[in-house]
Amino acid sequence: MSNVNPRRWWALLVLATAQFMVIMDTSIIGVALPEMQKDLGFSQGELQWVFNAYVIVFGGLLLLGGRLSDLVGARKVFVTGWSVMIAGSVLAAAAQTAWVEIAGRAVQGVGGALIAPSAMTLLMMLFMHDPKELGKAMALYGAAAPAGGTAGVFLGGVFTEWASWQWVFLLYVPIGLATLAATRLLPEVGSRRGAVDVLGAAAVTAGLALAVFAVVRAPEAGWGSTGTILQLIAAAALLVLFLVIQKSVREPLMPLGVRRIPRLGSANLAMALLGAAWIPMWYFLNLYLQQVLGYGAFASGAALLPMTVLLMVFMTAVTARLMAKVGAKPLVGGGLLVLAAGLVWLAAVEPTGTFLVDVLPASLVAALGMSLAYIPAMIAAMSGAPQEQAGLASGIVNTTYNVGSALGLAALTAVAMSQGADRLGDLPALTEGFSAAFIGAAVIAAVGGVVTLLVMKSDKAVAAAATPAPQGEKTAV
Repeated sequence: MSNVNPRRWWALLVLATAQFMVIMDTSIIGVALPEMQKDLGFSQGELQWVFNAYVIVFGGLLLLGGRLSDLVGARKVFVTGWSVMIAGSVLAAAAQTAWVEIAGRAVQGVGGALIAPSAMTLLMMLFMHDPKELGKAMALYGAAAPAGGTAGVFLGGVFTEWASWQWVFLLYVPIGLATLAATRLLPEVGSRRGAVDVLGAAAVTAGLALAVFAVVRAPEAGWGSTGTILQLIAAAALLVLFLVIQKSVREPLMPLGVRRIPRLGSANLAMALLGAAWIPMWYFLNLYLQQVLGYGAFASGAALLPMTVLLMVFMTAVTARLMAKVGAKPLVGGGLLVLAAGLVWLAAVEPTGTFLVDVLPASLVAALGMSLAYIPAMIAAMSGAPQEQAGLASGIVNTTYNVGSALGLAALTAVAMSQGADRLGDLPALTEGFSAAFIGAAVIAAVGGVVTLLVMKSDKAVAAAATPAPQGEKTAV
């Protein structure tokens, strides 16, 4: 026990703050979007890039961030990540044009991709000496995620309503500087030799960004236009190049052998579809509240609080207990189907609707589905992995969720625009467009739920596959 860090619980506070801020970064900008649109000249279709610029870079570089944490040292990567996050936040706050704003959000994504995996590595180092302490630390660290989402919705409304949208980014500067000052509490980790697959990271990030760009531009350029087809072909070629690189380099970001981990494939598919349904719902619900119902930024943020509070309560207090009783498969599949039901309900929104009738009950049902599915899907992806590949499995499933979020939002924005969501001021047309996006998200969630229930292995099957067979016997594949 001599190597136990006596300041580990204070260090956990630093790491949990990082998790809180990384997750808050995806929710705090939601209610600020209409004000940013007015000031920076975003079109209705381009507005999604304020969100997607962050999640594409964040998701595309997560595996690289984890690899750098192993090689350079997690504490150094954590410090670098926060420095980059602060720089991106200042750039986003100072933006006078749409493209500078998008650049700032991309830089924030780089910072998040360095912070998230290095924080998890540091947490494991601090608490791996005691499984009970590790479980408690993981629970506290995990609770920071829904707490960050909840705080982001509320603070985004407060700052946008009574200060300016720039403060949703400037908030990161004092918190980031305080976190950097507190990194002396974190353990120092020496570097080790190894190669960094920069080419692979560049290929996968560029491929994802180009795919989203092609989908975003397709409604205007035409799905069958030469430009759209060439962009999608180039995106596919970059993603294939990534797989070729992973097969050929000695130390890949994502060893292709991970496909043999039980449930990793089905859990990643579920996470991709979960992100593709949930994030567009959250995005278009913000726009419906402000652009159709006429809510201000603070009122819009407050309207989303019941949903985010339910998420936090269920994820931290209910889902884990249900998981212990019924396992991951029914919760992931059932949660996606509940989310689909909530989205179908939301699709009935009216131009003259009200929060209590059109938004609150449906959003709570959707949030219940999300809270049932998210953590079990994460656990399902990691539970079949050997200890030495647990970090890799975690990085892959986080990447998949972010990629699904970006592609889902791009596709459903195209659907919404084609149905009238680009006609600002025309309330019936806007509502019809948002309703179409909710229906599209419901289809995605329903497909995810059905496929999960059909394909994902049960917890007992995974346990059996992970147990070595007695000598002279073979396990069934």
